[in-house]
Amino acid sequence: MAEVTALIDYGAGNLRSVANALRAAGGEHVVVTADPDVVRAADRIVLPGVGAFRACVEALRGVPGLIEAMTERVHVGGAPFLGICVGMQLLATRGIEFGVTDGLDWIGGEVRRIDVTDPAIKVPHMGWNDVAPRGAGLIAPGEAYFLHSYHFVPEQGSDVAAITDHGGGLVAAVARDTVLGVQFHPEKSQDYGLSLLAAFLAWKP
Repeated sequence: MAEVTALIDYGAGNLRSVANALRAAGGEHVVVTADPDVVRAADRIVLPGVGAFRACVEALRGVPGLIEAMTERVHVGGAPFLGICVGMQLLATRGIEFGVTDGLDWIGGEVRRIDVTDPAIKVPHMGWNDVAPRGAGLIAPGEAYFLHSYHFVPEQGSDVAAITDHGGGLVAAVARDTVLGVQFHPEKSQDYGLSLLAAFLAWKP
């Protein structure tokens, strides 16, 4: 029976591109959904996100039962989870953008504005950049497409799965147990992004 990948629709993600990329990477049954019952039954969960941390959190919380269903399926059921861009940032304890906003707190840390001292380094961090893995895991070395003005600062270095450089080191990916988050956009990262999505779809943590 084909595995079901639930692509979470809470009005804050690039859903069509992510869905197409998941299918191109081998996803047999990608379901775009905000239905908690579908999420609870899914084999894998993908949480996209575009825009501001606070707006994304509020949109996610605005869907009754959705966060609870994701939490149950991932932390009790052990389903592999992938957060993309702001979907990765939402894993943090809090975001510091337009005030302090609580995140999911699945991986301890804060989402802060990228602070650069060199005026030649532009914010947002936009375009192709290297991804350097930290230790073994799903993240391979390569180049990916980034677009963000805020970055995830985990409390524990062991949660950092990859870094990139933009006026200093920035976290490109986080991972803990069955949870993976990437700051870059795999759906815009051509062969590198498709390889990552294929690895996620095959992941048996």
